Amino acid sequence: MNLISFEPLLTLELPQVRPMKMENYFQELETVKAADLVLFPGYWQVNSLVYALHKPIFPSLPNYLLGHNKVEMTRAFQAVCPDQVPDTLILPNTPSARERILDEFFFPFVAKDIRSARGCGVYLIENVEQFRRYAAEEREVLYVQMHLPIDRDMRIVWVGDRIAAAYWRQAREGEFHNNVYQGGRVIFDPVPDEALALVERTARTLGLDFAGFDVAAVDGAFFFFEFNNRFGNQALNASGATLGKLIGDYLARHFPTELQ
Repeated sequence: MNLISFEPLLTLELPQVRPMKMENYFQELETVKAADLVLFPGYWQVNSLVYALHKPIFPSLPNYLLGHNKVEMTRAFQAVCPDQVPDTLILPNTPSARERILDEFFFPFVAKDIRSARGCGVYLIENVEQFRRYAAEEREVLYVQMHLPIDRDMRIVWVGDRIAAAYWRQAREGEFHNNVYQGGRVIFDPVPDEALALVERTARTLGLDFAGFDVAAVDGAFFFFEFNNRFGNQALNASGATLGKLIGDYLARHFPTELQ
């Protein structure tokens, strides 16, 4: 068994894993070539690992291809579960696109950067001036989405081929973001079975094996905001889940030849 990890903190509990710095990738290419499995590569490494070196990777290739930006992720959701996606427009940043958005969306609505995490790059747009400022910045793509009437959402963590943890995140009073990084509060109230089933079905369909899904509940319906390929461990640990063990158990089942 020869494992390389580019995220040592996520793989501390796995035996026989060699940590490697991403910046040393090409300097230590022979070591990479000898690896049976590569864990947590950076996005910029994936094409050369998968298509040039033919290395199995974890997380999966779909995790990287779909999780790299919100455009690809949202389009995947729209393809497999369109009723679980808030009304969304993804358009080039042109004058006609800006006018279309203002014609079709009522305030408030949400605007997003296509590459962001931890609630950064997500904006509540409450008037024309705020939208003009968002659109005036150097963005090639405008991503706008219906604002849902919620003060909390669900984080459902999928590791390998099963749900590892599920909990609620509630925004501070008067705040927009539910993210823990933005001051949101973790609540371990039960998460509806229907939401768990939706995440399981969607993750399996998309071929994901490591994702933190953000899901909203509105009047008994469930909506995907996004999934994150990297997510905080604080709430996960508090739930009793052990990430390293979950990853190790999955790898032992999914890559049995590589791990012999």
